[in-house]
Amino acid sequence: MKNIVLAVFGSLFLLVAEVGAQERLLGGDISLLPSYEKAGTVYKDAAGNAVKPLDYFKEQGWNAIRVRLFVDPSKASAEHKGEGVCQDLDYVKEFGQRIKKAGYQFMLDFHYSDTWADPGKQFIPDRWRNADVASLPDSVYEYTRNCLTALIEANAVPDLIQVGNEITNGMLWPVAKVDPLGSQNWNLLVELLENGVKACRELCPKAKIIIHTEKAGDWDKTKAYYEHLRQLDYDVIGLSYYPMWHRAVGVLAATLDSLAVDFPDKEVMIVETAAYYSHENDRWAKGDEQYGEFYPISVEGQRIFTHELVAELCRHANVTGLFWWFPEENACGNAVTDGWLNRGLFDNHTGKVLPAMEELKSFVQPPATVCTTSSPSSVSDI
Repeated sequence: MKNIVLAVFGSLFLLVAEVGAQERLLGGDISLLPSYEKAGTVYKDAAGNAVKPLDYFKEQGWNAIRVRLFVDPSKASAEHKGEGVCQDLDYVKEFGQRIKKAGYQFMLDFHYSDTWADPGKQFIPDRWRNADVASLPDSVYEYTRNCLTALIEANAVPDLIQVGNEITNGMLWPVAKVDPLGSQNWNLLVELLENGVKACRELCPKAKIIIHTEKAGDWDKTKAYYEHLRQLDYDVIGLSYYPMWHRAVGVLAATLDSLAVDFPDKEVMIVETAAYYSHENDRWAKGDEQYGEFYPISVEGQRIFTHELVAELCRHANVTGLFWWFPEENACGNAVTDGWLNRGLFDNHTGKVLPAMEELKSFVQPPATVCTTSSPSSVSDI
């Protein structure tokens, strides 16, 4: 018994030391910030003082920024442009320079589409629409390589790279559309990913490669998906987690526990999360009514969600990143997007930061050693 107890505590000590040495990344996808700045948007701290966003985020403990990249957003629909689809290579080069100069790690999010790529749509870019299917892996390779070459030349080298965005159902539809629990089109999807990863490894060998899915509330599909990619060369399992679609934090916790057991060699990052603080002027909230079952749709509800999420993530040694999606939304005095989303970290009426921002700090402060815990299997061995 004594030897077993010593072995358990020895394992816990090594776990704590390992997590403490692993830098956690905290940040957000602020892809629209340059557009807000161009519109003259004023961001304010809790006291109402105007702040410069990149400087302010650093003060809040952020050390990483995520930015999306579309193939040719000029081809996007008017509706999607009104939702924030504008990030072409020139846009990302300029913004990436600022991010790196400000001392952040830079996460590049390849959408491999001219517009939003998500579970409900993965439109093939216009430039590849009439291409032979057999040529698409080479097209992904050349496009990825060309984009990274341009970013390197612009002193905007990514530190983390997503090869695809929310691709549980595949990409470049319909030819590489998949079902995680099915078998159709998987060979092509894996080949596309392999070619994207190959370009990343060649041009940015120090960058961590992320494969991003959005079924954090469905372990069977999440497990099946990453099982298909056992032979793929990547570093991080990236998850979207939104309580309005993926249920309460406890469901995410079960997925994180299972990932640690089934994919112990992979880091896990929450590359997208957000929660409502209002539904005012929000044309995207339809169908999210069940969200109120878990967290109140209010400023305090958003804070409570963030507190519970950070506390849960700190219990998982495999989780190394947390990114809020669209935190820069600030409709006060401008019209950058058509309608309000109300999931940002600034009040759409006043421009002042919301309390959830303060809660995010706990992911990187205090030190990670305070946030570690033993695995259930270790404790049961005593």
